[in-house]
Amino acid sequence: MFRGAGTLLNVTTVLVGSGIGVLLGNRLPGRTREVVTDGLGLVTLLVAATSASSVLDPDLADAVGTSAPVLIVLGSVLIGGICGSLLRVEDRLEGMGDAIRRRVPHGRGGDRDRFVEGFVTASLVFCVGPLTILGSLDDGLGRGIDKLALKATLDGFASIAFAASLGWGVAASALVVLVVQGTLTLLAALLGDLLPDAQLAALTATGGLLLVGVGLRLLRIRSVPVADLLPALAVAPLLVAIVAALR
Repeated sequence: MFRGAGTLLNVTTVLVGSGIGVLLGNRLPGRTREVVTDGLGLVTLLVAATSASSVLDPDLADAVGTSAPVLIVLGSVLIGGICGSLLRVEDRLEGMGDAIRRRVPHGRGGDRDRFVEGFVTASLVFCVGPLTILGSLDDGLGRGIDKLALKATLDGFASIAFAASLGWGVAASALVVLVVQGTLTLLAALLGDLLPDAQLAALTATGGLLLVGVGLRLLRIRSVPVADLLPALAVAPLLVAIVAALR
């Protein structure tokens, strides 16, 4: 199996699932599509909780001390949020979705807000999580695609439900999956083991917290600008390295 096969499989399942979802969505009443979206929001919160629990990882506590992990996640979110808002990551991601909508035939006659919301939400759900990072690293290191195969299966079913409610924007998120996971796979292939276990645990916990924001968006509780918080994923390992060096 060649390196990058896991990402290509993931992209394929998102595209196929989105196509099925759009076909089903046109035949489902609005209330049913809303219930599906609410269900996805609840499941996203469940996945977020399991990821965020990595803040209790013993490797992280050994590296930075027992009282520091929560502060590291807090600092990552605050610093990452400041950087992301100044860089206008959310606006740029929405702009990317809008640009794709204008170039894809299915998007021209559709509702702009629905397409962009589908693109942004699906991109965040599919790319912010432990399987994205761990699976891509394993693929790049030649350890197999088991994790990405599992993620591809989950994303395929999720894309059916998303696309039934949010339309063709979900299919466009396959481009983000390709870029994000492809980049991580390439970096792992070039640089070897990128992160120690402690830094990976902090990154996973921070990613879980960001997924809570995605869940709140799906449940229409609050439109958290999760994309603006994405730089926190890069800040978390750096803070672990700094705190560990200062101990």
